[in-house]
Amino acid sequence: MRRVVITGMGATSPLGTGVENSFERLKKYENCVSHWDKLDEYARLNTSLGAFVEGFTIPEHFTRKVRRTMGNVALMSVCTAEDALKDAGLLDDKIITSGRCGVSYGSSTGSLDAILDFYAMCIDKEVKMLNSGSYIKMMPQTNAVNISLYFQTHGRLIPTSTACTSGSMGIGYAYEAIKDGYQDVMISGGAEEIHPTQVGVFDTLYATSSKNDTPKLTPSPFDKDRDGLVIGEGAGTLILEEYEHAKSRGAKIYAEIAGFATNTDGTHITNPNKDMMAEVMGEAIKNANISADAIGYVNAHGTATINGDIAETTATAEVFKRAVPISSIKSYTGHTLGACGAIEAILSIEMMNKNWFCPTLNLKNIDEKCGELDYIKDDGRKIDCEYIMTNNFAFGGINTSLILKRV
Repeated sequence: MRRVVITGMGATSPLGTGVENSFERLKKYENCVSHWDKLDEYARLNTSLGAFVEGFTIPEHFTRKVRRTMGNVALMSVCTAEDALKDAGLLDDKIITSGRCGVSYGSSTGSLDAILDFYAMCIDKEVKMLNSGSYIKMMPQTNAVNISLYFQTHGRLIPTSTACTSGSMGIGYAYEAIKDGYQDVMISGGAEEIHPTQVGVFDTLYATSSKNDTPKLTPSPFDKDRDGLVIGEGAGTLILEEYEHAKSRGAKIYAEIAGFATNTDGTHITNPNKDMMAEVMGEAIKNANISADAIGYVNAHGTATINGDIAETTATAEVFKRAVPISSIKSYTGHTLGACGAIEAILSIEMMNKNWFCPTLNLKNIDEKCGELDYIKDDGRKIDCEYIMTNNFAFGGINTSLILKRV
């Protein structure tokens, strides 16, 4: 079985643009949530909060012709992919166009403004907003397709549009494609652009935070006084590579993907199933061929929804049977939906390699219904560990678990 390593990373999120910038921002212990004036326009919407990318600019070489098939979500995907390929030293490498490099990438949806342009056609009975790039911008595979087109890859293309597991699924399926010998390099990850309609999805479920006057105090995962999530945006791209290929060219290796698992609840489309969450974590540990005791930290999905937090933490406690250290990056970035799995994997790797793990912000009083775990709160924690786990869960009962190993 072939080993799979990570040799390049690129990110943009509410924490900032660039991996190092984003990691350093964690140390400020301040979230990136702010009041979103646009949401005030919508009657009966409970929340007016959002978390927006910082520092992202479109490079000059992304001409209008290049951008014509890209909405914001695809632009962030392609730009962070370019950064990641540069970081890996593969941007101009012939392997990218050889057929041995593929793309595994997702988002919850394509660009929603492009979808609204089609909607306008149906309402106004007039084709006035559409152009040749409209469908490419809105289609769920827009990120993967635009990355492939821009870098001229000829390998496998795996669109992972699985809501909040899109990014982690992108990484996991890329890992499997290399591990099983189908590809040598994969461009993987996920992205999401923020839009009022996405806020509406969660607001109708009463899952959004309404602490509109105190944006810095929310979200608050695992806290007994939490009142819901905040929507964010961003993109994270990881370059996965077969270990011997990376070693032969002297590549810098950030981490190894030791294990991955995914499953589905098959019970309810939005309510989480803690038993299947526990099962996916157990399967990832089994896939990594290690014991749960080897894992020194868990990056939680940690959205700050009542049912989600309880199900996830009780499942985690069941799997580890000890108070494993755990925290939620979403307390900083908000819920970046299809991007979260990739952004959180990148930041988890940085934390593992620097032996410092961020606390969950706004966690003052742990909900007694949550599992008995070692919740990192108040200050960052120095932990020296060889393995970490990062988990994500999505509507549709989709569960993912990744295990990363320090190299």
